[in-house]
Amino acid sequence: MSVLPESLPHAVPNPWRLPGWLTAGVLLVVFGLFWPTFLSMAEIWERSETFAHGYLVFPISLWLIWRQHRELAQLTPRPDARGLLLLGGAGAAWLLADAGSVNVVAQYAFIALLLGTVWTLLGWTFVRAALFPLTFLFFAVPVGEFLIPPLMTFTADFTVLALQFTGIPVYREGTFFSIPSGDWSVVEGCSGLRYLIASITLGLLYAYLTYRSWTRRLLFTLAAIIVPILANGGRAYMIVMIAHLSDMKLALGVDHYIYGWVFFGLVMLLLFWVGAFWREDDQPQIAGMRWQDGGRVPARAMWPFALAVVGVAGLWPAYEAWLAARPLPVLAELRIDARDDWQPRAPFTGWTPHWVGADRQARQSYTRAGRDAMLQLDYYVTQRQGAELINSQNFMIRQKDEVWSNVGEQVVSVDIAGTPRQVRQARMKSRSGERLLVWQWNRIGERVTVNDQLAKLVLAFDRVRMQRDDGLSVLIATPYGDTGVEVAAATLARFAADMEPAIAAALDRIDGP
Repeated sequence: MSVLPESLPHAVPNPWRLPGWLTAGVLLVVFGLFWPTFLSMAEIWERSETFAHGYLVFPISLWLIWRQHRELAQLTPRPDARGLLLLGGAGAAWLLADAGSVNVVAQYAFIALLLGTVWTLLGWTFVRAALFPLTFLFFAVPVGEFLIPPLMTFTADFTVLALQFTGIPVYREGTFFSIPSGDWSVVEGCSGLRYLIASITLGLLYAYLTYRSWTRRLLFTLAAIIVPILANGGRAYMIVMIAHLSDMKLALGVDHYIYGWVFFGLVMLLLFWVGAFWREDDQPQIAGMRWQDGGRVPARAMWPFALAVVGVAGLWPAYEAWLAARPLPVLAELRIDARDDWQPRAPFTGWTPHWVGADRQARQSYTRAGRDAMLQLDYYVTQRQGAELINSQNFMIRQKDEVWSNVGEQVVSVDIAGTPRQVRQARMKSRSGERLLVWQWNRIGERVTVNDQLAKLVLAFDRVRMQRDDGLSVLIATPYGDTGVEVAAATLARFAADMEPAIAAALDRIDGP
């Protein structure tokens, strides 16, 4: 018989000794199996201030569990085979995401694998009791950059509307606008994503620690989402007004950023102060839980579950490694056939779209009846990290480009050779006044799409099934200047229809049918 020292009244009871150490060991094994996925998260934490809070998520989750250790110690850990279903589903999702190079989905699947491990080895009762600390781990995943464009648009809308309400005349083009005192643009840093991510993370943690009612937790979380979005619009408006009223001397340099963070800090303090009026943290965190104790689980019953977890979790990275080891096909040159109606000419623009990692690329300018057009093809023979048809690094121009600005981008429906087709349309403008209308779409086999999510899913399924997972980006552009967007759109529609056979022939030649 062992006696617990009086100085350690809350030491882990004997029924937890083996399950606790075994679970910790298996979690380390799962971490090792999916280390590249965890490392991809940590790399983003390091380079992006928006997601730097990721370093704190795992320690906070452990601390939240420790806060409940007295209640959790009353449970008897009991393996649950249902956790293997979560492991299997999360592993399959990870494989599909890895095959399509969708890092955020692979990272979410990695966290789900950790939860599945805990569920399998310690049981559902434990998972239910520690549900928030465990699910809080999902905040370690650096996600949210897809919100930047709509947040930029909202910030521009809010600022322009507020300026007009104030009586200041505004000329706007996309996220760029001008007032009598100067020109402004809403860039990525002005989107407020950093404030929003920080507010949601802090707000959800505050709601969990301060409230016990799920209604109050939900309401405060909603407030933590809405308030920073509105506050960022107000921040942008006040920065413009400070600069305008100071004859463009204030709120333009470092004080621009200092003012933004000070304003955000004051807004969050006000939000927490108001939320404190309804606090319920004097009540127990876990209330109404019925502890089920069926006696200690024999040690020999734990090991098969531990081995099953390692086997199920290890299956997916092993298959992925086998897929990655396959040799790449031998490719021919990507060559566009000459045409009688569209004659090759020297480049008519200095703008270059930013598509990275293509296995083959072709770019050529053409002219016909006084109209110019440019074609760029980027071919990816198979999808892998850094060489993907759908990649966040593939875009029309870089943010804060010194020469070019994207003054409007959207998906539109056009008619090409009598066939309706959706294209991604962008209007480009240079500092010298040059304007371009750009259409872009992707081609996967016989499928033409601008839906990035669909394209990723199709390519990932093809790769996992060991089918061809090649894809082609087609981008065409023409000047529009004084002729207007409508005339330029007609030029692009004619150019796309005329070049379609040449594009198909180029694909047939590059690596065979």
